[in-house]
Amino acid sequence: MTYRRACLVLVGVFLAPHLGAQDLNLQLEKMTKDAVKKVAPAVVQIVTQGGIDMVVTSPKGPVFRKAVGPTTGVIVDAQGYVISSAFNFVNNPTVILVAVPGHPEPYVAKRIATDKSRLLTLLKIETKGLPVPSYVPKKELAEGQWSIALGRTLDVKREHAPSVSLGIISATGRIWGKALQTDAKISPINYGGPIIDLKGRVQGILVPASPQGEDVTAGFEWYDSGIGFAIPMEDVLAVLERLKQGKELKKGLLGIRMKSGDMYAAVPEIGEVLKDSAAYKAGLKPGDIIVEIEGRPVQRMAQILHTLGTKYEGDKISLKYERGKKIVAVTDLELVGQLTVLASAFLGILPMRDDPRLGLEVRYVFPTGPAAKAGLKAGARIVKFGVGKAQQSFTGAIPAREQFLAWLSTHDAGTEIKLEVITTDDKTETFTLVLDSLPGTSAGEDATVPNNLPEKASHMKALAPLETKKPKVKPAKVDANPDKAETGLLKRHTPDGEYKYWIYVPENYDPNIAHGLIVWLHPPGKNKDADMEGITEAWSDYCKENRLIMVCPKSENEAGWVPSEAEFVVAAVRATMTDYTIDRQRVVAHGLGVGGQMAFYLGFNQRDLIRGVATTGAVVTQLKDNIANQRLSFYLTGGDLDPLIKSIAGSRTQLQQRKFPVVYRVIKGRGREYLEEAQIREMVRWIDSLDQL
Repeated sequence: MTYRRACLVLVGVFLAPHLGAQDLNLQLEKMTKDAVKKVAPAVVQIVTQGGIDMVVTSPKGPVFRKAVGPTTGVIVDAQGYVISSAFNFVNNPTVILVAVPGHPEPYVAKRIATDKSRLLTLLKIETKGLPVPSYVPKKELAEGQWSIALGRTLDVKREHAPSVSLGIISATGRIWGKALQTDAKISPINYGGPIIDLKGRVQGILVPASPQGEDVTAGFEWYDSGIGFAIPMEDVLAVLERLKQGKELKKGLLGIRMKSGDMYAAVPEIGEVLKDSAAYKAGLKPGDIIVEIEGRPVQRMAQILHTLGTKYEGDKISLKYERGKKIVAVTDLELVGQLTVLASAFLGILPMRDDPRLGLEVRYVFPTGPAAKAGLKAGARIVKFGVGKAQQSFTGAIPAREQFLAWLSTHDAGTEIKLEVITTDDKTETFTLVLDSLPGTSAGEDATVPNNLPEKASHMKALAPLETKKPKVKPAKVDANPDKAETGLLKRHTPDGEYKYWIYVPENYDPNIAHGLIVWLHPPGKNKDADMEGITEAWSDYCKENRLIMVCPKSENEAGWVPSEAEFVVAAVRATMTDYTIDRQRVVAHGLGVGGQMAFYLGFNQRDLIRGVATTGAVVTQLKDNIANQRLSFYLTGGDLDPLIKSIAGSRTQLQQRKFPVVYRVIKGRGREYLEEAQIREMVRWIDSLDQL
C-alpha cells in the first residue's frame, strides 16, 4: 500500500468509518472541490511583459526563459495587495498584469517590495474590496496533512477553478527553518500560488527553494520532482506591513565561514570572519567554536544555519563561543544584510611546481604586480614570509605553495608584508611590498593571462617526500612509477556501472609531474564516442605540450546536463585524481552551452574540487559568495552573434561584483560555436596560471 493510499484510508476512517471505498473517494473529492472553491476567488493570474531574457536550470537542463508568464499570486489584503514568488519577476519585467477572478480586465500592478530571504514579492493593484483567504496557524501545521497546490493557468475565463494538484505536507522547518515541504506536483505556474488544507485555509505560498542556494532561481530545477516548498502563510503575514512600506527584507547574516566544509558532522569552528560583519564587530575570530545560539546548544554548523535561516537584517541574536578554555557570551548581536566582499590578495608570482625542497621557488613574476615592483625575480626562493616582525618559515608538513596560499588568503589588498628570499646569486634579501587585489576582480577589468610563460613549470618530483629541514646533500632522484599508467582515450564506468565517462591522458604522461585537469561538459546531443574522440583530438596537442588530462563525462539526458548528475561527474573526477597525479589548483570545469551552465553549477557547488570555470555561450544563474581560501576563477567567452551575449556580459559583471577574477572574450562573427585556436591557446595559458599567488 502506498503512503498516499494509506493516508486516504485514514482520512476515510476519520470521516466515515462505515463508508465504502467509492464513497470515501467521493467524500474526499467533494472536500477538495469545496476547499478549492473557497480559496479560488483570492488566487490571481499574473502575466509579465518585457524585461530581459533569462537562462535558468530546469529538470531538462538549462533553458531560455522568456518574460511572458503566466504565474500565480494570492491576495493578502483587500486593498489590492498580492503576494507572489520573487522567481516570477527575476527577469525584471517592464509590465506586470494581475487578473482577478470576477473582474473583467486585468490590473497593472506595481512591485512594492521583495522579501529576499523567503523569496517573495509584494504587488499592489488599484482596487478595493478584494477577498482575502483564511490561513492555517503554524502551530497547526504537521507532516502528513493534506496539501492542495493551486495555480492559475492560461485559462482566460477567470471564473473557472484554478489548476489543482493534491499531495501532503511531507516536512516542516525545511530550507533552514523557513519552509514547508510538499509532494504535490509543482511547476512554475504554481510558483506564487497557495497550498491549502481540506478546510480551504492557506497553508503557505509556493516558491522554488534550495538548501544549497539563496537566489530566486535556486530550487527551480526540482519542479515536477515531488519536492516542492512553501513559505508558511503566518510568516508571510508577519512581514506584510514592512513590505507594504516598500522595505526590501534581507536575510540576516552573521558573517562567518566555518573551517570545515562539513556542516552536518564537524565542530562549528570558525575558519574566517568577514570584515565589517556582525561577527567581526562582536570580536569573533578564526579558531573560535560556537557552542550556543539563541539559548540552544549547538554541535554542528547545520544547527546554527537552522536558527539563522529565519532571521532578517537588523534582528538581534545571542550566542556563546569557546576560545581556548574560556566561554564568551555575546548578546544583542545585530545581524547585517550585506557583507563586505573583498578580492583575494595578490603577490604577483607563479610558483614552480612539484618541488619537495623547503621554500617556494618563483617561476614567473607578473610584470605589474607587487612582486615585480619590489624587484623580486624568477628563480628566487622565498624562505620566510609574514607581516611586520611576525615571520614564519615553511614547515615541510604540506607543499610550500599550499602553505603560502593558505597564509595569503588571510590577508587583504593593502597589507604590507615582508619576504625573506634567497636570490638567484645565492644571497639572502628581505623584500617589503604591499599586496594588491587579484587581477580581474574589478568591474570591466580582465584577469591577467600572460602571453608567454616559462616552458619549465615543474621540478618533476611530485611523488618525492617533502623536506622538513634543509638537506646537506641533494635529494635522490625520484623514478617514475614502475607500473606505467594507461594513456590515450580511455572508457571508464562508475563502480556501479550506471554512468559512463572517458578520460584522455597524453602519451607523455609522467606521474612525477602534477597535471592540470579539464572536465569537459558536452553540449546537448554530443555525448557519443565520436564526439569524445573529436574533442580530445582537438585538445591532444595542448594536453601533451602543457601536461593536461581531460575527463569527459556523459550526460544521460538528451537535452543536456541536470544538477542531479553533478555527483557522478565529481565521482569521475575523484577517480581520475586517484589514478593520476593531478594539480588540485588547476582543476577546471569547461563546457559549451548547457555544458557551460553545468560548469558554473559545479564551480559554485564543488568549491573544494574545482578551481576554474571556462564556458562558451553560457550564463550565470545561481551565484554564490567568494571564499578566500577556496579560490575560483572564470574564463567566459561568447560569440557576438549569440543572442545570449548581453547576458554573458552581465554574468561577468555579477561575478566581479562578488570579486571573482574573470577573463571575458567576445569572438567576432560567431554564434554559439566552440572556441577558435586563439581562444584555446589563451585558455591553456589561463589554466597554467591558475595557481598564481
